[in-house]
Amino acid sequence: MSRGKHKICMVSDFFYPNMGGVEEHIFNLSQCLLGRGHKVVVLTHSYDDRVGVRYMTNGLKVYYLPIKVFYNQCILPTMVCSIPLIRYIFIREEIQIIHGHSAFSALAHEGMLIGRLMGLKSVFTDHSLFGFADASAVLTNKCLEISLADCNHCICVSHTGKENTVLRAKVHKERVSVIPNAVDTALFTPDISKRSNDFITIVIVSRLVYRKGVDLLAHIIPILCARHENVQFLIGGDGPKRWLIEEIRERNLLQHRVTLLGSLEHSQVKHVLNKGHIFLNTSLTEAYCMAIVEAASCGLQIVSTKVGGIPEVLPSDLIYLVEPTVPALLQGLERAIADYKAGNTSPPLEVHTRIGNFYNWFDVSKRTEIVYNLVEKEDRKNLGQQLASYIQSGVLPYLLVVSLCYIILQILEFFVPSKYIDIAKNYKQLHAQSCEEKEEDKD
Repeated sequence: MSRGKHKICMVSDFFYPNMGGVEEHIFNLSQCLLGRGHKVVVLTHSYDDRVGVRYMTNGLKVYYLPIKVFYNQCILPTMVCSIPLIRYIFIREEIQIIHGHSAFSALAHEGMLIGRLMGLKSVFTDHSLFGFADASAVLTNKCLEISLADCNHCICVSHTGKENTVLRAKVHKERVSVIPNAVDTALFTPDISKRSNDFITIVIVSRLVYRKGVDLLAHIIPILCARHENVQFLIGGDGPKRWLIEEIRERNLLQHRVTLLGSLEHSQVKHVLNKGHIFLNTSLTEAYCMAIVEAASCGLQIVSTKVGGIPEVLPSDLIYLVEPTVPALLQGLERAIADYKAGNTSPPLEVHTRIGNFYNWFDVSKRTEIVYNLVEKEDRKNLGQQLASYIQSGVLPYLLVVSLCYIILQILEFFVPSKYIDIAKNYKQLHAQSCEEKEEDKD
């Protein structure tokens, strides 16, 4: 397939300085796409005083929109209020493809809707798994079904995630591809010299929220500490469930054996992982767990719950898969501790090399590029065809929202025509121009 140069806008509520798997995925994928000659900009909301345009590594341009956070790092989904700003950015950057990330992100769904009404192509990457029974899942699934009704293509990070997305969002399976996450093995390298010789350190790095199994972790810590005097816990991450871990630590007088590091920068994760012998993941639902791949790349033994797409991530000899229950997790940890004491573990450097062969961001970017090429060849839909796509979801009032957004775009085109909006210069053009100016100053 011929390789064309695309102009892509990554849209999500989740990006740096916030930390997580989605943020890392967007950053690393953008870096590799930039390296392959594509133009990539990122669109997200403001984080405290981080507002406006920022440039990151290799000239990755990030728009931090002046929009307040509504709930859980997401904006209020008004569908209308952000249209002028998002339209201006899409035109200014000459965007061709809108790539939304995360079903939780209201900004991603807004960006894809506005882009489709402007005649742009849209791609969506789903990073999460959802149930079908509780009220929140039913509502989220319906919203996702509406949003993806007119999406050109979807990407899931695991085959389990694909099945889940096809079922809950009613997307045709031919419009869904599976492209896994990867890990920067050049960054996550093993360093056993940082490990403690007196203690076996169990590391947990995740958001401290319910779906990450923090309640299970709170039960495990005091039991395992009572069984083994030479076991300690190192917990990185923050969230609404942090108080539970703090309470367990105080109640059982484990301040010297349970360390809470709080929110970590991405550059700090490697150093935390290298201090551990075993990595514990207690997630209750997970499409693809980036943290266990990073930990395996650093040579740690992995104990994880057997949920979602996690069984697809690592081979059986590199991970202890258990059910998401306290007894099963304790049994898995006991096996990992016994194997470590007996020396029945793979050499960290050997594991690191294997992970590097399994998961590579350059391979992920190539596969994503194939999706972009397919999407670019699809015909542009008119308003009638787009509205017909939304009818299939059964939520007819949403057609009024789409129509209103289209009318607002037409009004903006009348008062602020596209031809009068200045086109932004690319980072490479700016860099070349500054070099030329320096040369002129020397002369």
